[in-house]
Amino acid sequence: MKKIIFSFLVASLLVITSCKDDVLPKPASQLRLDYPLAEYASFSSDCPFTFDINEDAKIKADNNCGFSIQYPKMKATIYLTYKPVNNDITKLLRDAQKLTFEHVVKADDITELPFLNRDKKVFGMFYQVNGNAATNAQFYVTDSTKHFVTGSVYFYAKPNFDSIMPATSYVKDDMQHLMESLQWK
Repeated sequence: MKKIIFSFLVASLLVITSCKDDVLPKPASQLRLDYPLAEYASFSSDCPFTFDINEDAKIKADNNCGFSIQYPKMKATIYLTYKPVNNDITKLLRDAQKLTFEHVVKADDITELPFLNRDKKVFGMFYQVNGNAATNAQFYVTDSTKHFVTGSVYFYAKPNFDSIMPATSYVKDDMQHLMESLQWK
């Protein structure tokens, strides 16, 4: 009889203590990447051009008027390259276009956006590369007689377009602003 009463008490105790609220799984969440609104400042050097740069970016001069514009929080860098035009504008244009279209293997599509600023004599093309390519934006600008500048952005992360899309969009907008603000001295 003691065993039955003891078993009943143990069973009752287990039932009473095990009654809790139902456990619900946490709802799925998404990574939220918010970046500050870009503020631009004019950048000038000894090179034959000036442009606007995001104040959050860090710029480093390379050889022959080339620049690396780094975005440490996004693990991205915009590379600018300057070349003087020496009666070789066709070759420079072909090289810039070839560099862009090398990404066609991984890209879903490449959108070309022509750029023309007659007053400042800045002409060029902005390329938006969609998909899992190594770069998502490139451009070139020229005055077609003396100066030629190319720019491309690279992320130091596996190119998974969906994951880094907010960062790519932010840097792409900066890059487009840089191209549109570029002026020859």
